[in-house]
Amino acid sequence: MNAYDAIRTKRDTRVYAEKSIAEETARRILNAGRMAGSSKNTQPCRYVVLRDRQRLAEVAACGQFAKHVPSAPLAIAVVLPETGGPFDAGRAAQNMMVAAWAEGVSSCPVSLHDAECAAKTLGLPAGHRVAILLAFGYPEPGSKHGGAPRLPLEELAHYERW
Repeated sequence: MNAYDAIRTKRDTRVYAEKSIAEETARRILNAGRMAGSSKNTQPCRYVVLRDRQRLAEVAACGQFAKHVPSAPLAIAVVLPETGGPFDAGRAAQNMMVAAWAEGVSSCPVSLHDAECAAKTLGLPAGHRVAILLAFGYPEPGSKHGGAPRLPLEELAHYERW
């Protein structure tokens, strides 16, 4: 799948097949995050890789809309230091989600609303926070994967002036 098609067809998925993600695939997903650009090349993002069902359930308890996380065979927490910018974390997260989708692995970004819970659960060093959690898994066969239609480009884009 080329990059444009991966971007065009990727949708968030919260229902995953009971199929593990190979270590090689997980490493490609992580490397896609590592290769994301960052402000002044500070490379602030660090990653906590989660596969253990109990740990996935514990981290899901730190978010308000994370019920699907324990069913994911893989989750990756994107972690930032106090000085790290959320834009950098977003770039890394999107790289990972698009790279995953190009391999047939679906994903869903998750906010962990209780930052203290997330930091404690993941054993983060002082001065670090979870910017976003990404749940990954192969889509459940037959599950709806499409979402709402996107607004037409003509409604979103303005040229030279609004």
